[in-house]
Amino acid sequence: MSLPEVLTPGVAIIGGGPAGLMAAEVLAAAGHAVTVFDAKPSVGRKFLLAGKGGLNLTHSEAFAPFVGRFGDRAAQIEPLLRGFDAEALRAWAAGLGIETFIGTSGRVFPTDLKAAPLLRAWLHRLRAAGVRFSMRHRWTGWSADGLLRFDTPEGERLAAPRATLLALGGASWPQLGSDGAWAPWLAERGVDVAPLQPANCGFDVGRTAAHPDAPGWSERFATEFAGQPVKPAALATEGFERRAGEFVITASGIEGSLVYAASRALREQIHQHGQATLQLDLLPQLSAERVLAEVKHPRGSRSLSSHLKSRLHLNPLKLGLLHELLTREQMLDAATLAAALKQLPLTLHATRPVAEAISTAGGVRFEALTDELMLRALPGVFVAGEMLDWEAPTGGYLLTASLASGRAAAQGMSRWLTA
Repeated sequence: MSLPEVLTPGVAIIGGGPAGLMAAEVLAAAGHAVTVFDAKPSVGRKFLLAGKGGLNLTHSEAFAPFVGRFGDRAAQIEPLLRGFDAEALRAWAAGLGIETFIGTSGRVFPTDLKAAPLLRAWLHRLRAAGVRFSMRHRWTGWSADGLLRFDTPEGERLAAPRATLLALGGASWPQLGSDGAWAPWLAERGVDVAPLQPANCGFDVGRTAAHPDAPGWSERFATEFAGQPVKPAALATEGFERRAGEFVITASGIEGSLVYAASRALREQIHQHGQATLQLDLLPQLSAERVLAEVKHPRGSRSLSSHLKSRLHLNPLKLGLLHELLTREQMLDAATLAAALKQLPLTLHATRPVAEAISTAGGVRFEALTDELMLRALPGVFVAGEMLDWEAPTGGYLLTASLASGRAAAQGMSRWLTA
């Protein structure tokens, strides 16, 4: 039986997402021989999929509120962003020939909104700089003597790099490569890893007035309205200030931008109490007084639904939500109904699985890392990107921090190699 081939890749970067590719660029520019290993046939798969609806590169808001989006990890993310902030990212993209613009929401996009041209230009520059790519190399941990192990179509291969950067992503969208398999391997070697959890995720609803015997929407409501957006609307919950926007009804609950923004607060409530309750404002453009006056307006022979549609322009979906979440008695009491239109309680009992989430919370705790993003328990092994224990809302924050952490880890690795 022949022994596995042992590769000598110079510096090994495991994971070909934004953090890994940025690290490869920085290390190659510093004169290091770099090989990027990835389990898939091509790199940047999640990056490309995220850009299908328009690649949101970063956000244009001021630095302080930008950093504040990272919550209790803002102190650890701030130095990374000071090295590579939103303006630096836009300048970097321009260097690849990709011009950007600021949308009405403050989000920053490429002028053509596409991810593929940026990735093509980036890979061309990386290859020109000497970066090598070893595809279909699925990392499976370390051998007994500390070599990197890879499962490949040709069998197992081992690698003995001078240093290693792990940029394997979290556990969301595992079909694109980030399956979280690395977490137990690091934990076994003494690395403190926070449990991987869904972030920017959807939720399953709890019991409703229309379906009191078991969690979930009634079959009728789910069949009629799943996939439809609720807008305009506003949402508030414990730990999350009221915000206007929109969300989407799913077969089992809710998802969408407004829900993603509140997902951390909702997830923590579920962990602590077994459920979370949010309040929906179905008429954020109207005052409570105006809503009450319109509900109380004489309706004559019209049905209640026709009355609400006429006076408050409620669409079938919002009417359906009222019937789903209120009892008949509540619907017929004008004061209760008007209050519900401005503050409709909705109970959630579970997050959707982490594989469905936009991103992942948890990961390698910063306390397990040096300031250079090197693992204290594994000298010469660095970590970047969504493997780190941080989370942020959608809007360009996730990508910016991933790129910034890849850059910082590569700089730390270069200093460690030349010390």
